Amino acid sequence: MTTSTRAAGFADSKRHYPILDGLRGVAALMVVLFHLFEVHADNDRFDQHINHGYLAVDFFFVLSGFVIGYAYDDRWRDMTTLDFFKRRLIRLHPMIVAGMLVGALMFYFEVSHVVFPLIQETPRWLLLVMMVIGMLLVPVGPAFDIRGWSEMYPLNGPAWSLFYEYVANILYALVVRRFSNLLLALCVFVAGAALVNHLVAGPSGDVIGGWSLEPEQVPIGLMRLIYPFFAGLLLSRAAAPGRIKHAFPLCSLIVIAVLAWPRVGGPQTLWMNGLYEAFCIVVVFPLVVWLGASGELGSSAKPGAAARLCGFLGALSYPLYITHYPFIYVYTAWVRNHDVPLAKGAPVMVVAFAAAVLLAWLFLRFYDIPVRAWLTRRTSKRTSQATAVEPERHLG
Repeated sequence: MTTSTRAAGFADSKRHYPILDGLRGVAALMVVLFHLFEVHADNDRFDQHINHGYLAVDFFFVLSGFVIGYAYDDRWRDMTTLDFFKRRLIRLHPMIVAGMLVGALMFYFEVSHVVFPLIQETPRWLLLVMMVIGMLLVPVGPAFDIRGWSEMYPLNGPAWSLFYEYVANILYALVVRRFSNLLLALCVFVAGAALVNHLVAGPSGDVIGGWSLEPEQVPIGLMRLIYPFFAGLLLSRAAAPGRIKHAFPLCSLIVIAVLAWPRVGGPQTLWMNGLYEAFCIVVVFPLVVWLGASGELGSSAKPGAAARLCGFLGALSYPLYITHYPFIYVYTAWVRNHDVPLAKGAPVMVVAFAAAVLLAWLFLRFYDIPVRAWLTRRTSKRTSQATAVEPERHLG
C-alpha cells in the first residue's frame, strides 16, 4: 500500500495490487485509441476499429467495485460516511475539474456544421456556465446541450461514467457495504440476468449508452454500473487471490483482445454480439481482475521494470481518461469537415494520441498529485502526514 493509507490513519498492512494499476492504464490507452478510430467509422458499429473499446467502462466498474471493497470494507469501525465521501472527492474530483477546463478551452476549436451544429451558436457566457456546472458534476439534459450530441456533460463526454461512479460510491457507503455476501451475491445474480437479457434480447446487441439523460439511456447507464460494480465488490470479499506467474502480460493481452475484437455477427444477428459482450462483462472481466490480483511483480522493496511500468500506467490512467476527449472532439471536427479518410488522418491521429498522453502526464505531475496532497493535509485530522495517491487508484 502507499503512504496515503498511513496519512488517512489506517494501518499500512494491506497488500497492494500493482498489476490492477497497470491494467487500468492499458484499458485507458485502449479507450483513447477506440475513440480516435471511432471517428472514421461514420457511426457504423459494424465497421469500427478497436470495436469493443467502450467495454473498458464496464471493466473499470469491475475494478472499482473490487478495489473499493478491498480498501474500505474493514475500515468502517474507524471511518465515518463523511470521511469516506471526503476521501473519494479528493481522489476523483480534482481531475473532473481539470477535464471540464480542458473541454472549455478547446470548445471553439471543434467547430463543425457536420457533427457539432450548436457550437457556433453557443455564447461564451453559456460556455462558462456549462463549465461550472460540469465541474460540479451536475448532469444536464438534452435541452441544455451546447454541442449537439445530447451528452450529460457536453464539454467532456466521458465524465458520464464518473457520475455513475459517484452513484456507486453513494450506494456503497449508505447501503451496500452492510450487505451480507449472500445478499450481495443475489443482487449480482439479478443484475447479471438483467444485463444478459438486455444484451441478448435487446434492440441493439450491445451496451453502448449511458452518457445521456435521455429516458432510454439512463437505464443502460445504471445497468452498466450495477452488475460490474457489485460483482467486483463481491469478488473482493469472496475470492482469495492466488499466485499467478506472468499475470500482467497475460491480463493485458486479454483486455486488449476483448476491447479490439471485431463486431460479432451482423444486423440480423444482433444477439451474437450481445452474447459476446455478456460473456466479457459477466465472466472475463471478473476473471481478469482476479488474475491481476493474483499476480506478482517481484519485491516491493526493489521494484523491477514491470512494477514501475504498472505504477506509471496506473497513475496516468485516470488523468488520461478524463482529459483525452476534447482531443477527440477536435479530431472529429477536422475529419468530418474535410472528409479525411483513415489513411490520411493516421499521422494526425498519432499526434492527437501523443498530445492526450502528454497532457495527462502534465496534469498528473503538476496538478493532480499536489492538489490531492494539499487537500489531504487540509482535511486529515488523524495525522500531519500528506500524500498524493490513494490505494484505490482507479478510473471510476
